[in-house]
Amino acid sequence: MHQFVVEHEAYTASRLLYGHRYDDEHVMLFHVDGPRAPYERALEDAPMILEYELAPCRDDSLYLYVRETLTGADRTFADAVEQPGLIVVPPLEHRADGTIRLTVVGPGEAIQTVVDDVSDAMHVDVLSIGEYRAGRIDARADLTQRQFEAVSAAVDCGYYRATRAASLEDIAERLDCSSGTAGELLRRAERTVMEELVRGGPF
Repeated sequence: MHQFVVEHEAYTASRLLYGHRYDDEHVMLFHVDGPRAPYERALEDAPMILEYELAPCRDDSLYLYVRETLTGADRTFADAVEQPGLIVVPPLEHRADGTIRLTVVGPGEAIQTVVDDVSDAMHVDVLSIGEYRAGRIDARADLTQRQFEAVSAAVDCGYYRATRAASLEDIAERLDCSSGTAGELLRRAERTVMEELVRGGPF
């Protein structure tokens, strides 16, 4: 399915949010950026998939629950990241350029073992090494109730879509305030969230 994302322009990434392994089976929850119908047709044709369920989102994306059999490179990769003492920090991102990006936390020797174990099956680049920095658990904790209401209204009416489907006036109408006030609420909320994101350090 990662190859499907690579080959189809409508998809940008699939992100593994949670996963659990049972011997030769893997149960996972993904968020996939892209339309449902073509992706579901590809799932039907994937021989290693034992079971799946799709839940579409309001935007052009979906959640995927999937149970599959582990074979080949998939099994090699799953074996490698299950080193004792190692934590894989979700999401694990399968990108449209064919790469997989992940963050792991643990002893240096365990991380080196992962690199060694998967290097025969795929090329590995270590982008950074250092102390784990994630910032706050949830940047929403620093938003006021009114700022969160403004962001929620903006998302709901399409203000942040690639082709903007709403204006500040639309958000102001929902919040029963002026467009200037709506814009200020959004700017303050965006600044708070972005500062917390950057404070966590690079991905």
